Amino acid sequence: MFQSAGVIICIAYILGLLLTAVPGGGVWVLLLGIVGAVLSGSRYTKVRKLAQSSEAGKGRVQVTANFWQFIPHARICLIAGLIGLLASFYLQWRVPAVGETDISQFVPPANSNSQEQLVIVRGEIMSSPRVTRSQRGQFWLEASQLGQIKNEKDTEETQKGVTGKLYVTVPLLQATGLYPGETIEITGMLYKPKGASNPGGFDFQKFLKQEGAFAGLMGRQINIVDENRQWGWWQVRERIVRSQVRGLDVPEGSLVSAMVLGSKAVDLPYDIRDMFVKAGLAHALAASGFQTSLILSVILQLTKRASKAIQVSLGSLALIIFLFLTGFQAAVLRAVIMGFAALLGLALNRKVKQLGSLLLAATLLLLFNPLWIWDLGFQLSFLATLGLVVSSPAIINQLGWLPPAIASLIAVPLAATIWTLPIILYNFSVVAVYSLPLNVLTTPFISIISIGGMVSAVISLISPEIGSSVASVLHLPTYCLIKLVEFCNQLPSSSVAVGSLSLWQLLTAYTLILLVCFIGWWQKRWVFATLITVGLVLFPAWHSANTLTRITLLEAGAEPVIVIQDQGKVTLINSGDEGTGRFTILPFLQQQGINHIDWGIATDFQRNNSDAWLEVLQNLPIKNFYAYAINKDNPITNQAITQVLQKDKGFYQMLPVGQPINTGSTVAQLINEQPILQLQVFGQTWLLVGNVKAKEVERIMKAGGWPNPQVLWCNSESLKDLVISLQPQVAIAGYGNLDSNTLAELSKTSTKLFLTAQDGAVQWTPQGEFESFIQVSENKSSAI
Repeated sequence: MFQSAGVIICIAYILGLLLTAVPGGGVWVLLLGIVGAVLSGSRYTKVRKLAQSSEAGKGRVQVTANFWQFIPHARICLIAGLIGLLASFYLQWRVPAVGETDISQFVPPANSNSQEQLVIVRGEIMSSPRVTRSQRGQFWLEASQLGQIKNEKDTEETQKGVTGKLYVTVPLLQATGLYPGETIEITGMLYKPKGASNPGGFDFQKFLKQEGAFAGLMGRQINIVDENRQWGWWQVRERIVRSQVRGLDVPEGSLVSAMVLGSKAVDLPYDIRDMFVKAGLAHALAASGFQTSLILSVILQLTKRASKAIQVSLGSLALIIFLFLTGFQAAVLRAVIMGFAALLGLALNRKVKQLGSLLLAATLLLLFNPLWIWDLGFQLSFLATLGLVVSSPAIINQLGWLPPAIASLIAVPLAATIWTLPIILYNFSVVAVYSLPLNVLTTPFISIISIGGMVSAVISLISPEIGSSVASVLHLPTYCLIKLVEFCNQLPSSSVAVGSLSLWQLLTAYTLILLVCFIGWWQKRWVFATLITVGLVLFPAWHSANTLTRITLLEAGAEPVIVIQDQGKVTLINSGDEGTGRFTILPFLQQQGINHIDWGIATDFQRNNSDAWLEVLQNLPIKNFYAYAINKDNPITNQAITQVLQKDKGFYQMLPVGQPINTGSTVAQLINEQPILQLQVFGQTWLLVGNVKAKEVERIMKAGGWPNPQVLWCNSESLKDLVISLQPQVAIAGYGNLDSNTLAELSKTSTKLFLTAQDGAVQWTPQGEFESFIQVSENKSSAI
């Protein structure tokens, strides 16, 4: 009874946290508790009547016993409902808030002239520096003092005490040699993080808020104030990583360290990290249950002849050391708590119920930090472990015709995949097609590397040279693992975008999984449930991709990047600068369930955008690629792009300025080398203007006999003159800031104005007017 009561209360607490995403979610849990209490009360009445009508004394005693068994359940339901309600308030109370002295309060407004104001921030380094994708050093800083520099010549500043956590980036050489605990002064510019500007884009503001930070600092120069390097676990980690990298070089050494300590504790190269994530092997780089299981297995095996007290003591010590080495991450804490539960069961000679220990671990972690309920690492770790506990035995039974070792090798990744795939699709909209067979094939490699890496790590603490020698033995399996993952990623359709899942699809998928796991009727019809779940995911995505008509102008800085969707046909115009393909275009296309591009048109607004086209081409095939030859040194003609197109059997053509391109729904024509691009799309005329003065644009339009556009895109500097000259229905400023006077004058015109720097991506559909992504997102958030 007490055990079931604890389970109900733990589930109510977790449910109360989850339902904070719904208005009045805690109240719903309370109502659910009240309904449960009423149902228990009805059972109480029924049992009481049975007790009163029973004539046999023995039967009366038995029925009365059952009657008393039901009484606490009503109270437990009410208590669980109250706990669920309190959980929702507890999470809101724990959400990080900006304090009065938080350094983010002193960031200049984004539209002010003081945005470029240099400041000097003093504080203590909180983390070891890491390398960002843009090859800058990054670390967290606990700010304590802020100074405003008057000007570059006069370095005198006004000092004020501040608090708060800062996301700091500095030139890579400046970050070299920095360590946690040092007090430093950084000269740079403060800024507030931006939310996602495009559908599917990265929400930097949300990321920093989850870390308890509300501002960033782009540093230029660092001065060390106090080089007080106190002992810390980062020194142990650094010793291990250096030893293994010395024995294996990069990337093999970094990969081994990441598989032992977790990728969050190791500065793993991004190309290796991305390769494993794309293949569906991100869990191999995350310190969690696999490592803790290996640690306990090795410890218990080595001490099998020792007393239980020694076994438990050494196992606990190993878990604690592992926890401090990897850092206090949600997934690691979950694994360590379950490891301690296993050791406790060993000490008491009792079999530990894994499902109960998992629920207890989740509850304890969420009591410590309820915000982890929205941490993707926590969600994946919890769901994967739940899959192993609940589904793995049933799958092994289904595979009884195979040898037990092979059946287990298949069942473990399959069970984890079943439980984690819906949440992965909900967040990333992409399926790693070969993930399951790749997990089966790589399990022996991962096990060997993990065990060898742990042995090497322990030895390197005593002797780095010997540790390096031991690590060098792992070169062959590590090399083979990398090549195997690389090979799978190069296979056709290695990853497939299925489009974004809605919340109701996610909940329905997990409801079906739970029914198959715990309801006998559904267990016999698991194939039917699987087909329903697959159809639930694929059919809406297929229907949307083949019926949707929409134009999306992405927020991509100085170049207009446009995606035209016409009932399954996709046209991409321009690719932006380096990084736009990877972080803007591809996430948007994946969210839309797009796996190929029918027409790609490069107009080279920025003269150097071949890298961005490569980022797109290396992930999605383009059937027809057109590039305007503005000059002989046009980077679009580079050999790398040509080779990728030929490999995918794509059609490539270089066009002279002035030649139109007809894609069916769209006619595109570059009418000037500056450049000026005109589009006829869905009955509308769009004009995309580069660095051309308004008078020159007007002259070109009149000379060519082209009508004034309904939609205009240009930079902020030319916006006012072009709007007055061309009088479009809609004007979109691509980059730059507009002063208040210009905005006031433009507001007097009939032109509808969008500023992508503030409004994000701009979308048009035949059913509605132009809408900005940020405005739509805010409306949805307020509705929720």
